[in-house]
Amino acid sequence: MSLQVNTILSGLQSVHDPLTGLPLGHKFKEKDLQIKGDTVTVRLNLGYFPAGDKDNIEQQVKDACRKAGAAQTEISYLDGIKAHAVQAGLKPIASIKNIIAVASGKGGVGKSTTSVNLALALAQSGAKVGILDADIYGPSQPLMLGVSGKPESLDGKSMEPLQAHGVYVNSIGFLIDPDMPAIWRGPMVTQALQQLLEQTNWPNLDYLVIDMPPGTGDIALTLAQKVPVVGAVIVTTPQDIALADARKGLRMFQKVNVPILGLVENMSMHVCSNCGHIEHLFGQDGGRKMAQELDVPWLGGLPLTLAIREQTDSGKPTVISDPDSEAAGLYRNIARKVAIQVSNQPVDMAGKFPSVVVKPL
Repeated sequence: MSLQVNTILSGLQSVHDPLTGLPLGHKFKEKDLQIKGDTVTVRLNLGYFPAGDKDNIEQQVKDACRKAGAAQTEISYLDGIKAHAVQAGLKPIASIKNIIAVASGKGGVGKSTTSVNLALALAQSGAKVGILDADIYGPSQPLMLGVSGKPESLDGKSMEPLQAHGVYVNSIGFLIDPDMPAIWRGPMVTQALQQLLEQTNWPNLDYLVIDMPPGTGDIALTLAQKVPVVGAVIVTTPQDIALADARKGLRMFQKVNVPILGLVENMSMHVCSNCGHIEHLFGQDGGRKMAQELDVPWLGGLPLTLAIREQTDSGKPTVISDPDSEAAGLYRNIARKVAIQVSNQPVDMAGKFPSVVVKPL
């Protein structure tokens, strides 16, 4: 009996990402299959870097095709990350394929720590990544990444990003005295952030992670409206007051038509370093329940540990300083889920069509 495309596609619905368990079957289209006799050639077009799990995914594809009747399966791999659509009325930045906003409704929930570990985990997967510290009043990425100095300007008009642990970074913290507060009003802050974003010579990046300022005020709203992002990650703690503010931050992005890539619950539990006893200091499963209620992806929970704080303060965040730890594994899992969520967004078509110019007769 000859192989049928629909049978193969149906079998491929069983393929999943081995790290996160997320389904990948929807990524296989009829155009990705070629059938000759009892041999099927499958083009893998995941849209993200699966790092060390590539062989596992390929084996799942071969097993699914064999169960669907293929005597032999050949795999061609379409590697790389595509640029995805941003808010209507905004244009993507040419050198940046995907901008990811990491936000919270309030400060003190670990947003910056999550941002830096997310960026580093994405870079470890094989992507080219940058991070922009958008918290003008409290820039923390220079300390967290252990990098200092002022960005160099080669043309007197733009800045070269600094580098740390394989990611490119820029922050207002590089441009002002660390002991001097930024006593600026909203419009000045917004202008400064747009300059940091647009006047930095970012290399061709797969992802730029923006560590957003806390809250849902004028600054955060203006950024959500003016920065061309593919989606937002919301960080909260299980505490009711943090969840209430996180809900407001999430709704803010939805109102300006920015997709929610998922919700991260920081400080989910504390594990005693002496006896291993687990305590839910700020409540239990609040973030997971909110994600279910609002129908947004649940990215995972992170523990409250002394090590994460010490590693970040030392300029070597967890995924760099202790890559084999449970916490680093959790960050990599969250980064993979974010990458998959980005890959599921509509592909940017703005650059696919020529500009239309209307000339008077």
